[in-house]
Amino acid sequence: MGWHPGFAGAYTHVSGGARLDAGMDLTLAAVLTAQALNVGWKPVITPGNPALTRSRISHVYQNYVRADTHAVANAVLISGQAGIGTAEVWGGGLVAAVDGTRFVVPVRSIHARPNPKYFGRKRGATYLNMINDQGVGIAGMVLSGTPKDSLYAVDLMYRRDGGPRPEVFVSDTGSYSDMVFGLLKLLGVDYRPELAGLPEQKLWRVNPTADYGPLNTAARGKIDLAKVRRHWPDICRIAASVHSGAISASDVMRMLQHGGNPTQLGDALAHFGRIFKTLHVLSYADREGYRRDIKRIRNLQEERHGLAKHVFHGRKGELREAYHAGMEDQLGALGLVVNAITLWNTVYLDRILTILRADGYPVRDADVSRLHPYWLKHVNVHGHYSFTPPDLDADGRRALRDPDQPDPDDG
Repeated sequence: MGWHPGFAGAYTHVSGGARLDAGMDLTLAAVLTAQALNVGWKPVITPGNPALTRSRISHVYQNYVRADTHAVANAVLISGQAGIGTAEVWGGGLVAAVDGTRFVVPVRSIHARPNPKYFGRKRGATYLNMINDQGVGIAGMVLSGTPKDSLYAVDLMYRRDGGPRPEVFVSDTGSYSDMVFGLLKLLGVDYRPELAGLPEQKLWRVNPTADYGPLNTAARGKIDLAKVRRHWPDICRIAASVHSGAISASDVMRMLQHGGNPTQLGDALAHFGRIFKTLHVLSYADREGYRRDIKRIRNLQEERHGLAKHVFHGRKGELREAYHAGMEDQLGALGLVVNAITLWNTVYLDRILTILRADGYPVRDADVSRLHPYWLKHVNVHGHYSFTPPDLDADGRRALRDPDQPDPDDG
């Protein structure tokens, strides 16, 4: 909050009235900590500090913390990450990946649905999130149960909290569908899902008599261009409606399928998408750099999930009952705190690399590009929480530890 005053300023009163000023940063830090770490109010209350009493914390939670203020605060973090030199080595913010994390919901909720694989005998929800290639989360949404990610992945692209619109979109195999390929191509985005079982992937051809040599067996699918032409005006209207916000992509995907089978229009969009799916499969098989780029951001997202699970130390991933009515608030706070840690790590990592360069150490961009901002050894999530600001230098930074001196935490 000291680095970016707009973060705390994003939290306005729900009524639009005057905002609390005295100690607001401390109270807000306590609320976000309690929600993101899934610990409730007790560990963040500090007797004798008026900014950290139960009544004050509860007041700020009820009147200032909500999904739309989380989004404004997150935009500040996204912008802060984009301006750091090390983050710019990682990427330009134009590549994005989407994936979901599952949470058990122990009480009745509109978001809770059964799924024995993930929730056992209980019910749960999915937090679908999108990151960019700089490691920062740019969008998130709570989904009921465990729906197919492909229904909602495109929605996230259009409800980003900040950052440029992605030009490349990466997902796991579970988010893939031929219709998504077609829709994203019309929206001007290059779709690159990670592929499982590559040797079994089916390729598609326009001309059934063409000779593709060794690929003849794989290219056994037939793309019906006549079907695409017949429905082309409606396909274009769908893309324009999604892009303009007249309808969500998830609603479109549901309307284009009936009982698990595509409608005629949905089938035409799928045939169009298979052109670009085939090109993607061929690139995936033939170009090592193409595969590596996809794998890198997928690994980056898995590292982020690891940090989020470290922060969120609930009862086997269960949301606290105190927050069941505001899961979007709580999981939004979790994403926000993970982004704050991401920014914090990037700032200090960038500072260390700057010092190493100044001291003559060979710091190569090829090595820096293999780093990530999700270090968590120094992130302690247990105990009672202190919100006393540390001693900072003129730039608002902590002093770096002397690497030649023993680290007291290593004991």
